[in-house]
Amino acid sequence: MSTKVVVAGVGMIPFVKPGDSAGYPEMGAQAIRLALADAGVEFDKVEQAYAGYVYGDSTCGQRAMYEVGMTGIPVVNVNNNCSSGSTALFLARQAILGGTAQCTLAFGFEQMQPGALSMFWKDRPDVLAKFEAVADRLVGHEEVPLTLRYFGGAGLEHMQKYGTKLETFAKIRAKASRHAANNPLALFRTVVDVEDVMNSKAIWPGAMTRLMACPPTCGAAAAILMSEEFARKLGVRTDVRIRGQAMATDRPSTFESNSMIKLMGVDMAREAADKAYAQAGVGPEDVDVCELHDCFAQNELITYEALGFCGEGEAMKFVDDGDNTYGGKVVTNPSGGLLSKGHPLGATGLAQCFELTNQLRGTAGARQVDGAKIALQHNLGLGGAAVVTIYDRA
Repeated sequence: MSTKVVVAGVGMIPFVKPGDSAGYPEMGAQAIRLALADAGVEFDKVEQAYAGYVYGDSTCGQRAMYEVGMTGIPVVNVNNNCSSGSTALFLARQAILGGTAQCTLAFGFEQMQPGALSMFWKDRPDVLAKFEAVADRLVGHEEVPLTLRYFGGAGLEHMQKYGTKLETFAKIRAKASRHAANNPLALFRTVVDVEDVMNSKAIWPGAMTRLMACPPTCGAAAAILMSEEFARKLGVRTDVRIRGQAMATDRPSTFESNSMIKLMGVDMAREAADKAYAQAGVGPEDVDVCELHDCFAQNELITYEALGFCGEGEAMKFVDDGDNTYGGKVVTNPSGGLLSKGHPLGATGLAQCFELTNQLRGTAGARQVDGAKIALQHNLGLGGAAVVTIYDRA
């Protein structure tokens, strides 16, 4: 672990609604070119590439990357559900730490269809069958689309167990909209207030409204990683480093705890965070800015506790005190998060990297977190994979 890995360049294209985007090869290539330009290097410096996406055939990564260059390097396609982009980043860093490459590319893209997420392959066992069985037993409501039922059920459990109010989730969504108003790459930039969120269509009465859920989105993002030594040799900036990173998957507690909160990955998020903190030599109290996986406002609230930003059951107070925004303890999702920026599954983790890199560089413009030195990224994929990455400013 003596090798230091730096984020040499990042790129991201504006996120848009399904039907409004270019095809995935063009989106992916655009993001890669932007990351290369940001790093100030040519494509031939890249030794390995990792492509994250969910909805696509095999070798989509090659199809997108070939638009930029064909240098014969290894290309690994990654599908880890909504954490595919961060998994690509995890693997790109591992290649450098392991000494098999000095410069790697992680990129992600998604060309999505309108509507709620669903399983694509109907002729084989459902990958989420174990999750479905627990959700059926604990909350029912099979008429609610699967991810909405999962995260809505987790939110309901938090409300029943800790007295959290539905309005608390609305406050999180309203905060996301205020942050996204300053992000030209975000899908939704209109500011909404708590009343707007509460009055939006009830997806599950008493549990979730439409504005508490992130939209299906198309987009792409990319990052160029280098060993610090190689970056210095090329004269590339080395001011943003990945200081700690960990990935975890489910343990038996996910299915055996009779808890929708556990079912939604809180334990693997906590495990990944604890390992990343230990690796980085920091704690949650040191984090200045965070991009976390707010696929639903409910998951953002629960993740505050998983990451240690507040104690178990204290997330409502954390929100009410404004500790999740500017002037508070941890500025969370200054990009607008998945709720407002959008959630093209394979691109999300790399978009989080893009935002935090700019925050640590001090180049985030109107959404800049003053004095940001330590940043945390949390990306969650059901099924399951949680990736937590900690960055610092050199």
